[in-house]
Amino acid sequence: MADDWRNGGFGLYVHWPFCEAKCPYCDFNSHVSRNIDQKQWLNAYLGELRRSAIETPDRVLNTIFFGGGTPSLMDPDTVGAVIDQARALWRPANDMEITLEANPGSVEAGRFAAYRDAGVNRISMGVQALNDEDLRRLGRIHTVAEARSAFDIAQSCFDRVSFDLIYARQHQSREDWRSELTEALSMAVDHLSLYQLTIEDGTAFGDRYAVGKLRGLPEDDSAADMYLATQEICEAHGLPAYEVSNHARPGAESQHNLIYWRYGDYIGIGPGAHGRITLDGRKLATETYLSPNAWLTAVGKGSGEKKRSPLSTQDQANEYLMMGLRVAEGLDIERFNALAEHPLPEDRLSDLIDFGMIEQTDGRLIATNDGRAVLNAVIRELLG
Repeated sequence: MADDWRNGGFGLYVHWPFCEAKCPYCDFNSHVSRNIDQKQWLNAYLGELRRSAIETPDRVLNTIFFGGGTPSLMDPDTVGAVIDQARALWRPANDMEITLEANPGSVEAGRFAAYRDAGVNRISMGVQALNDEDLRRLGRIHTVAEARSAFDIAQSCFDRVSFDLIYARQHQSREDWRSELTEALSMAVDHLSLYQLTIEDGTAFGDRYAVGKLRGLPEDDSAADMYLATQEICEAHGLPAYEVSNHARPGAESQHNLIYWRYGDYIGIGPGAHGRITLDGRKLATETYLSPNAWLTAVGKGSGEKKRSPLSTQDQANEYLMMGLRVAEGLDIERFNALAEHPLPEDRLSDLIDFGMIEQTDGRLIATNDGRAVLNAVIRELLG
């Protein structure tokens, strides 16, 4: 199975850890800093790219994704230099997708044009809500008007623009969400990432929730209704779900995220970035230092990686199952069996098929719409 990663492709994830403000729901590795030495960060990224490329020669690079944090706070020259270095170190695919995450409050026309000229060809924008009161509750620093303006600017510069929305917010009804989602779909968008608000430990929302101060969250049944309404409305507008939380017109799917879900290889550089990389026939899980300063110090000593963990073939099969069932295309059963030390239990497969949670079609195992609504439970049943 040394070449199993080729079934999913090869990508590069670059983590920019800085934000202008920390959102209360966010559990990503993001930090607020007023003094950022862009040259120091660029040199660290370039060093990590060179180190990684030595281990992975002769690969075709399918995607680059600048995530964060708020990558639209990066100087366009920094972004361009990273892209140029990656193109020089690996063979770029003819249709290489290069995505940059942006916040509406940190962009303007000239900056977007500069990112385009640097090589970015797709923007993913963190809008999160089309309601100013809810934006305030979510800790966002932009308004709806600013989000719409940034979206229009992005569309004038890029052929591919996606944005994120969060639903099941405080005091939000199903009808509120249906109206907001319909409004979003009227903006001529071809890709939407639609996430249910989750309360994570260690976040400001998590702390408030623990002491009973986060009021107005929808009941579980109401949140489930919003999920089902999301599928119905997006499908009716020609953006079916190709993954649990992602909707796109055919051909507009995020190629970088598909590398994750198809269980390909990807290099993760930057503080807190994770990777999956196959070297000498072994699949490795990689982790980097979380703290920006600790990561910079480690890079200066030769590597920003904190840990490498070899994955057994059963570990790989389990990860492939967890990723593959997220997407509408499902997973290849023959590929799973080639990785796994034992096949999936037939009795549990049969039960889940009878309950309408999964189906087997043309050699693929696919979670149904009902199954994707309770996907964690389906996966637990298959792996338990």
